[in-house]
Amino acid sequence: MFDYDTLRVIWWALIGVLLAAFAIMDGFDFGVAALLRVLGRDEHERHVLLQTIEPTWEGNQVWFILGGGAVFAAWPLLYAASFSGLYVAMFVLLLAFIIRPVGFNFREKVEDTRWTRAWDYALVASGVIVMTVCGVAFGNLFLGLPFHYDADLRMAWDGGFFDLFHPFALLCGLVSLSMLLAHGAAWVSLKADERIAARAANLARVFSLVYLVLFVGAGIWLAYGMPGYAVAGPVVTDGISNPLAKQVAVGASWFAGYMERPYFWAAPVVAFAGALGVQLFVARQGFLGFFSSCLSVAGTIAAAGFALFPFLMPSSVDPRSSLTVWDASSSQGTLFLMMCLVVVFLPIILLYTTWVFRIMRGRVSLEQVRKSHHMY
Repeated sequence: MFDYDTLRVIWWALIGVLLAAFAIMDGFDFGVAALLRVLGRDEHERHVLLQTIEPTWEGNQVWFILGGGAVFAAWPLLYAASFSGLYVAMFVLLLAFIIRPVGFNFREKVEDTRWTRAWDYALVASGVIVMTVCGVAFGNLFLGLPFHYDADLRMAWDGGFFDLFHPFALLCGLVSLSMLLAHGAAWVSLKADERIAARAANLARVFSLVYLVLFVGAGIWLAYGMPGYAVAGPVVTDGISNPLAKQVAVGASWFAGYMERPYFWAAPVVAFAGALGVQLFVARQGFLGFFSSCLSVAGTIAAAGFALFPFLMPSSVDPRSSLTVWDASSSQGTLFLMMCLVVVFLPIILLYTTWVFRIMRGRVSLEQVRKSHHMY
């Protein structure tokens, strides 16, 4: 049986993997939805765009469900604090998730251009909202969230919804938005008709360049304009989950972990390499361009996670209440049992996902879409 501290680190890494998988697999869905009215010049072209994601979007959401379930079971304090305090933000996010399948199903129910256009813009809004809100959420983790625990570990939230829109958090939202717009455009360049794919490749290069500039800007702000958190004193890695059993110092660098563990630098390097790969390959080799975009997304999430480590959810009003890898987890037995389930079921999910995308490989032809519409 693994040690308690080892299991905690494993589950911290697994949550990161699930977040990255969600951003990669569902991120291109939302990116395509956000670009629906930009890349689709007429109704047939918009049908091509939608058909690149409609067969697989439901399966892609498995990663979102897995991530939420894993946080609930492995990090109950994190789940309770985030879902209680960020209720309005979660509601907005879930509403955007709900709009997408409704838009897919309703946009063709009425033969009226105004009806179709309205649902198209609803799909665009759903994509933009999800991509931006996720980035804003990550940004607020570095700022610290306004919660604290009392002596009986009862959590209280001291902020409001609009307090989340700090300029740094908004910058992180733009990083997420530009990154996933590039990701969605890279998917279209791989899957859509050649004429649409060429326009998508150009957009992917533009958005990946914007992402690089914003990513560097966020990193500089984080390094020189944002006080970091650090656990003060000895760290108990295998103790009970009690956030108040530690002291936290504010004022350190968020990149201190990168200095202590130089291998952390692999994450931003992968993010940069992925964005560079989009520039080089998306127009000529669609698969390599999309794969590069996947690397960029995964590297960005890993870079943020490494900077935060060991913090999961810092507190801005009482740093001692901050949740870390060492004091917010479930019991050792629960973590071990869940890890056994992951070992069994995660390969099955990966194999099934690989099979589905292999079956659905190939481009969606504009001519096929036109013929099918003519038939009906």
